[in-house]
Amino acid sequence: MHILAIDAGNSRIKWGVHEDGSWLAQGWVATGRAAQLSRAWARIERPDAVIAANVAGARIARTLAAAARRFRRPARFVTSTAAQCGVRNSYANPRQLGADRWAALIGAWNLHRGPCVVVNAGTTVTVDALDGGGVFLGGMIVAGAGLMRDALARNTAGLRPRPGRFAYFPSRTADAIESGAVNALAGAVERMVRFMREAGVPPPLTVLAGGAAQIIAPQLNGAVEVVDNLVLEGLVCIALEPSPVTRHSSRGPEK
Repeated sequence: MHILAIDAGNSRIKWGVHEDGSWLAQGWVATGRAAQLSRAWARIERPDAVIAANVAGARIARTLAAAARRFRRPARFVTSTAAQCGVRNSYANPRQLGADRWAALIGAWNLHRGPCVVVNAGTTVTVDALDGGGVFLGGMIVAGAGLMRDALARNTAGLRPRPGRFAYFPSRTADAIESGAVNALAGAVERMVRFMREAGVPPPLTVLAGGAAQIIAPQLNGAVEVVDNLVLEGLVCIALEPSPVTRHSSRGPEK
């Protein structure tokens, strides 16, 4: 099955063309330049299905749907459900879980079939717990490193954003800000690992995805795997599942 999968986030819209277990093409555009997708997809062969996780709002949903019309296929927008592709959702209202988090959980489960801490490190960072039976236990949302830096710049007089580097013992303000952001994110992940162990879950694999995955991964203990475009992996699983995907074109749940 020839599938065009789309992950529309706050900063980037990532997409990939998948067939028979392989990615034939992948790319991205800035969310603010979503109209460029029509050009980016100009040479793509007509897919059998177009499936998307959108947390960027109704305007982006309309833009994605319009860009997909070139293929004479409706764009199918994922919403979280109580159970799908082997994963069960513990949210009291399953639809409140962001579509990108749901797809990432499904992607992690279908890649590893074991307990995982699933981390999507983008504009915001989500840290979600998945047990050995495929049950999503819950998770947390943290401001990403960029948002942390911006908040300091907006709300303090002397901490303007400058390029910094991670260090164990920062000796420059820019390095102190960068190191603080990275340590905050790594700490959130490691606390979730600890919570799962204290709940009796076997030591989980930490599965990292997103633009900031590479800066977080080196600071973590335990088993860690970085997976490119984990949300897209989950979308492919959903597209291939026999049961139909719920179609939804409104703004949908928040992240």
